Amino acid sequence: MPKKLLLALATSAPALLVISSAHGQAAPPQMVYGERQVQQIQQQVPQQAAYYRQTSPGGGGLLEFLFSGVQQPQSYDGQRYYQPQPQYQAMPQQGRLPALQGEQQAYEPATPARPAMDPKFEKREVDYQSVEPPGTIVIDTPSKYLYLVEGNGRALRYGIGVGKPGFEWAGVKHVSMKREWPDWTPPAEMLQRRPDLPRHMEGGPENPLGARAMYLGSSLYRIHGSNEPWTIGTAVSSGCIRMRNEDVIDLYERVKVGTKVVVI
Repeated sequence: MPKKLLLALATSAPALLVISSAHGQAAPPQMVYGERQVQQIQQQVPQQAAYYRQTSPGGGGLLEFLFSGVQQPQSYDGQRYYQPQPQYQAMPQQGRLPALQGEQQAYEPATPARPAMDPKFEKREVDYQSVEPPGTIVIDTPSKYLYLVEGNGRALRYGIGVGKPGFEWAGVKHVSMKREWPDWTPPAEMLQRRPDLPRHMEGGPENPLGARAMYLGSSLYRIHGSNEPWTIGTAVSSGCIRMRNEDVIDLYERVKVGTKVVVI
């Protein structure tokens, strides 16, 4: 007679799990367990675990299967027994990885955050004494500020990125040309230093010249935007003056071709 599984459910007592013998005889007393005893069964010695596996239909781990799910064979003191696999938590949102119960939820790697620009380099109106007439741009390279002189001891001040060591310069120029979302063609000197650079790049958000450019005389220098705003306040360029895109757009609307630019 094949093995049978009998589940006795009582309304006034915990559910009991009864496993019959191969001949239909009543199971021995130690084979009857309430729900609160299941955990104790899983922690008992390997010999008892093996006994319950052998007397279960199909030959393995029925108690653990009914109460815990899928079985996973393990090794314990040279004997084999069945231990339930850990259950997985439901993923609460897309992008999270499954995690075992009781463990910290894992996440997919995120793009490293860029350092924020120091707030002192944000655009603001400040007191500024200058002998230059209103409308003049003064670039203070050591302080990494650009001033647009307003007169009456006031100026608009913008944070800038300047030439890295060996690429600083000073002098007087004039804005010779203005361009919105300019194309970029690296000069031959830059390509010699960086042969990996593209020979030409159309204007756009990925272009290193940013949203606006004001060309300085006949030189290769420009006051331009940047797609790397975290570099504002640093010495990182090849001589150009870089600004945040929102700042260079603001300055672009305030100056005209012919504006005097003093670099100190």
